[in-house]
Amino acid sequence: MMRRDKINYYLDIAETVLSRGTCMRRNFGAIIVKNDQIISTGYVGAPRGRKNCTDLGYCTRERLKVPRGTRYELCRSVHAEANAIIHAQRSDTIDSTLYLVGREYESGDYVKNANPCAMCKRLIINAGITTVIVRDDKENYRTISVVDEWVMNDESLDDIVGY
Repeated sequence: MMRRDKINYYLDIAETVLSRGTCMRRNFGAIIVKNDQIISTGYVGAPRGRKNCTDLGYCTRERLKVPRGTRYELCRSVHAEANAIIHAQRSDTIDSTLYLVGREYESGDYVKNANPCAMCKRLIINAGITTVIVRDDKENYRTISVVDEWVMNDESLDDIVGY
């Protein structure tokens, strides 16, 4: 048996973490790694003490027919990336890597073209995380340079009307 490469090893761990997710649309798992040490993990789930969608038996955004990728404020859950960042000290997240894996709830397929949402991108930037690696399938992934792709190329400026 061939030894698993290190990036897919960490992505495999993030994929295991996503199995704790409670979203009825998509589940994500995230781990933050620095100097080959796992600093923190996170998965999609309601804030502590609140009921998860899987406990309620429905997704509020689904009931309201909210399109994917929009109106996250209507979601009960905290995203995997946010949960991983919340559970880590900033001194540990500076110059770290976040590994992210997403799967569709119904089919179990990998989320196609998965990316952190705009709010999670802001959290990742402020946490000092320098690299995000996103799994596309069991063997393939994308590497995102946070500074080059999200800080220097600030897509949020595109939303300003009249500029």
